[in-house]
Amino acid sequence: MSPVIDKISQFISTYYIDPILYDEGYNIFNTITWALVLGVCIFGVMKLLNRMKVTIDEKFILSVIPFVLAGSSLRVIEDAGLFKPPMQYLFITPNIYFAVFAVTVLCLVVSKWIQKAGKVEDYRTTFAILGILWTAVNVIVLLYVENIVRPTVPVLIIGAATVLTFLVYKISKYGGYELFSSKLNLSIVFAHLLDASSTIVGIDMLGYYEKHVIPSYLIDLTGTALVMYPLKLMIFVPVLYILDTQFDEDDESRTLRTLVKMVIIILGLSPAFRNTIRMTLGI
Repeated sequence: MSPVIDKISQFISTYYIDPILYDEGYNIFNTITWALVLGVCIFGVMKLLNRMKVTIDEKFILSVIPFVLAGSSLRVIEDAGLFKPPMQYLFITPNIYFAVFAVTVLCLVVSKWIQKAGKVEDYRTTFAILGILWTAVNVIVLLYVENIVRPTVPVLIIGAATVLTFLVYKISKYGGYELFSSKLNLSIVFAHLLDASSTIVGIDMLGYYEKHVIPSYLIDLTGTALVMYPLKLMIFVPVLYILDTQFDEDDESRTLRTLVKMVIIILGLSPAFRNTIRMTLGI
């Protein structure tokens, strides 16, 4: 093997393969790569949903949420050590996203087929129920093998996120800003404040550690995970403003904007739910 090929192989192993094999988390290289892959996938998903004649709106996003929770709880099952190599690697980021996406699309196809057969009026109801059932199975498995050791964790995380989201809404309304008059935008803030709250509880109170590059750097720099609150707001308030003001109002642009917002919700809700379950069960 030539020195150049050897170095490339070592680079890929160090920054891409090892983080999956040993669940080491993120580094600057795989973070950028997965972000680029996500950007490409957004357009692919939009094309797929258009071909399936799925309307991407708030009702559809609501029906997708159970699958986000299913994926997060499935990740906790891996955290609990119930999967062994090589199956274990399928349920570590980023592989788990592709696995959950495949199952989600399959459930969506089944739901659309049931509607087409005249069994239900709205495929989104069937779709959501399938996601809820999947999540329920995962939670039952976890409760069977693990015990609830910190029942106050979800109360604290949800309570903090709810209060802060309410404050953001009130401050925005008092200042005359319409950005958070949208339920969807407010849901994005809530999802990411849930994520921030779970990080704060985990790191500052329970001794967990952060795997993502930028949050980890800022937490180390400030000495507290409380930095996650301003970090989340500094990122997503401008993003939401750009999405709501810089997109055209044609159908394709509105669809893309709503899809991007759905992805942003998933990026906040998925780790928040996983973190909360892990800490509640002491995993």
